[in-house]
Amino acid sequence: MHGEYKVPGGKLVVVDLEVKDGLLADVRLSGDFFLEPPEALDDINASLCGLPAESDETSIAAAVARALPSGAELFGFSPEAVAVTVRRALA
Repeated sequence: MHGEYKVPGGKLVVVDLEVKDGLLADVRLSGDFFLEPPEALDDINASLCGLPAESDETSIAAAVARALPSGAELFGFSPEAVAVTVRRALA
């Protein structure tokens, strides 16, 4: 499944994922955004894998925020933007 979201005044967020047994799997987040440290992208992807496919935007955004390392910075997107993109992929 594939979803895209252009953050108003920000960057493009893209997600490709699969659903296996009702859970998100093989989540791959990409886009034209920036984040520090770059390795935080792996943390975001891992935080989404295993979430129930019926998760709402609030719980998806919370999972992303919890996974970010201390001091991580997101430029041009947010955990909420990731959540919107995931829900679009699942729609």
